[in-house]
Amino acid sequence: MNDFGIAGLAVLIITLLVSYQGFKKPEYLDQYAFRVKDIRYGRQYYRLFTSGLLHAGWVHLLFNVVTFYCFSSVVELLLGYRNYLLLYGASLLGGNLLALLLHRRENDYTAVGASGAISGLVFATITLIPDVEVGLLGVYVPGWLYGLLYVLFCAYGISKRLGNIGHDAHLGGGLVGLLGVLMLYPELLKTNYLTIAAILVPAVAFFVLLIKKPGALMLNNALAPAPGYQTVDDRYQTSISQQEADLDKLLDKINHKGLESLSAREKRQLEELSR
Repeated sequence: MNDFGIAGLAVLIITLLVSYQGFKKPEYLDQYAFRVKDIRYGRQYYRLFTSGLLHAGWVHLLFNVVTFYCFSSVVELLLGYRNYLLLYGASLLGGNLLALLLHRRENDYTAVGASGAISGLVFATITLIPDVEVGLLGVYVPGWLYGLLYVLFCAYGISKRLGNIGHDAHLGGGLVGLLGVLMLYPELLKTNYLTIAAILVPAVAFFVLLIKKPGALMLNNALAPAPGYQTVDDRYQTSISQQEADLDKLLDKINHKGLESLSAREKRQLEELSR
């Protein structure tokens, strides 16, 4: 692919800087991550965007940077930097809104990552270029086939909570990327109808299933990771849960015995957890 355009380069630099800040300071990550209760009840809507600049670890960040590099430049070249930024932001927002909808009853559900926005770039590319081929497990496949398999995998991942990955954000972001391009270039409905149909038909069928048979989702039966293995997202959510448990324990002790009952170490811990 070509080198980054000015908008893509700016997005990359900001993402790298913010993610690195999150790596250094867990409280910073906690303040700007996607969390259902803070968005719904705390009205911290900025988290719908800032969470896309954060990552759970270097592996998570590296994977997204590589995918971003493969698709960012061509989208910016074909759309221009203004439409590129609008599409990227809309895909990020769309992915997180779908995640918020599906996890609305899970107050502590937390996520970070630019995958929703990057999925928007991927779907935008295969919508803009009818004959594009996309790498899949080391093999290049037609764009329409990649889009179809991606939707099916996301739908399955959502229903099974597969791998503790934000499949909902991936699917929502990808669909916004496709629809955003169609709003800009409706003539693509005629020239690239196969790809568009391969993506939208199964996606619409999945959403109809969600509406008519919400019990088909296993959102309240999250599958635990295999013993001895955790993804970067697993570790992040475990860390956040542990911090909340530690804070509750300290507050309970204060409630029963007073602030003076805390040791110096516990007071430092309380100060850190309360930030």
